[in-house]
Amino acid sequence: MELHDIHKSHNVNALLYHIVFPVKYRRKVLQFEQIDTCIKDTCKEIGERYEIIFHEIGADIDHIHFLVQSVPKMSPTQIVTTIKSFTAREVFKEYEQTIKQFLWKQELWSDGYYIATVSSK
Repeated sequence: MELHDIHKSHNVNALLYHIVFPVKYRRKVLQFEQIDTCIKDTCKEIGERYEIIFHEIGADIDHIHFLVQSVPKMSPTQIVTTIKSFTAREVFKEYEQTIKQFLWKQELWSDGYYIATVSSK
């Protein structure tokens, strides 16, 4: 994993976050490889649209870890909201029938999350 500073016109930054999202009700939804792949592909699209760099994504069966880097204009809450909303929408769009047996509403993630800053050095 190669970490680089983000160079903007008037600043240089290295804001790195470890983020964990639990699945709603801790359901074992991420055990399906195609859902894990859908989330990772969606994160690539998020990275292209927003200034969020995904360095690592690791899924367990009921939660997922992200190591992300972003610019100071995006708050940690904005980063979390962006990732949660886009990934949930894509997973439900592609795998609604699979998810229905675990989650009965259009909510993939729990309301809470864990976030911590990480040293890049």
